[in-house]
Amino acid sequence: MENSMIGSIIALIFIIFTARLLVKKYNPHAVLLLSGLLMLTIALVLNYKMPYLNDSSGFSGFDIFKYIKESFSKTNADVGLMIMIIGGFVAYIDKIGASNCLVYVAMKPLKLFKKHPYLAASLVIPIGQILFIAIPSAAGLALLLMASLFPILTNLGVSKISATSVITASTALGIGPASVITASAANIIKVDTVRFFINDQIVISCIMSIIMMISYFFVNRYFDTKNRDTSEEVENKEMELKAPLIYAIIPITPIILLIVFSELFQFFPTPIKLDTTTAMLISLIIALIFEMIRTRNVKQVFESLKVFWDGMGNIFKGVVTLIIVADIFAKGLISLGFINGLLEFSLNLGLNATGIIIVMTIMIFLASMLMGSGNAAFFAFGPLVPKIATKLGISSTSMILPMQFSASMGRTVSPVAGVLIAVSEIAGVSTLEIVKRNLIPLIAALLTMLCFEII
Repeated sequence: MENSMIGSIIALIFIIFTARLLVKKYNPHAVLLLSGLLMLTIALVLNYKMPYLNDSSGFSGFDIFKYIKESFSKTNADVGLMIMIIGGFVAYIDKIGASNCLVYVAMKPLKLFKKHPYLAASLVIPIGQILFIAIPSAAGLALLLMASLFPILTNLGVSKISATSVITASTALGIGPASVITASAANIIKVDTVRFFINDQIVISCIMSIIMMISYFFVNRYFDTKNRDTSEEVENKEMELKAPLIYAIIPITPIILLIVFSELFQFFPTPIKLDTTTAMLISLIIALIFEMIRTRNVKQVFESLKVFWDGMGNIFKGVVTLIIVADIFAKGLISLGFINGLLEFSLNLGLNATGIIIVMTIMIFLASMLMGSGNAAFFAFGPLVPKIATKLGISSTSMILPMQFSASMGRTVSPVAGVLIAVSEIAGVSTLEIVKRNLIPLIAALLTMLCFEII
């Protein structure tokens, strides 16, 4: 107990120190990497249990650096590759004028929202939440919406920060059978995933989405009025087509593919499942075919593909590397027993069942916010639910549901979360600015959820 407390205190000092440096605009890559490595080193010296390593070097001193290698390997093979492919695709469709065509087409029926831009922005939340059920990757969906909805919102007069805030908010509730957190929660409490989604998640998620829509409407309008950050120049500019109108289908092709070929819909006798990265590559080839038909110049089309590779490189340099160092920082916190310390603290407060649920929900929200990963935070706390629930004499579902929601919500207000980093890079805004916009609506949704659960 004492050993765990020492580690938690050291971790807390590092959190304060790191936050201070980030606020002072020190390079986030260097700050997170060095803080993570220092925490791992201290944990090793104090003989704490280190995070799992697939392939040890045989010397614990070298193993600290092998965590970086494994994080690179895992990230680049999974979410990193997906983000880079999407970043390249976004750059390419902008180059060939497909984004411009989508905006042109979408602006026709959406002219009504010219006078109500914040209403249009708020409507992104339920639309995105529905898509998130079929496309359960927060970073993947957010970047797809950046390619399709972001330019439409900014042309309606919504500021870049307001647009990015509602796009990231659409990934705040990890629900649906395809969600990793939902699958894990259902497995922990031994219920069917689809039944858990229908019986337990849908009603509360709808209520929370409404609260978020209302909150974002007022929060974004307040901050934009205060900062006078609306895009008058874009709003007054005459739209000019840069490519044939048919090109408008290209930016939304990945979304169409992912919905049609998802686990939620059985349109074909033999189930076909398509992942985000593959859908993006298929869409890229479709875009190349469109360009070949339009230009009838194969050499020019091949040359244009350099834009795609450059887009991938820019995303790797600015986004993927930051996700990797954020992962090292999270490993440092875990190695010092920070998560276990939070858990012990909550269980030793002597609270009743309701109090424990509230404390655990807030703890997991904060842990997710600090580590930038809802999955990591939930996987650390979730497996303990059945034992705690039995001890308190309550159902596991009533305890795990708010914890599961708070994990994905905490990620949405984390400046080191992959989804915020990726979106901010493409939009050219600060992650801290997005966090500032997200914080009030997400806290309002969190409080609503807790009240719902308590009642």
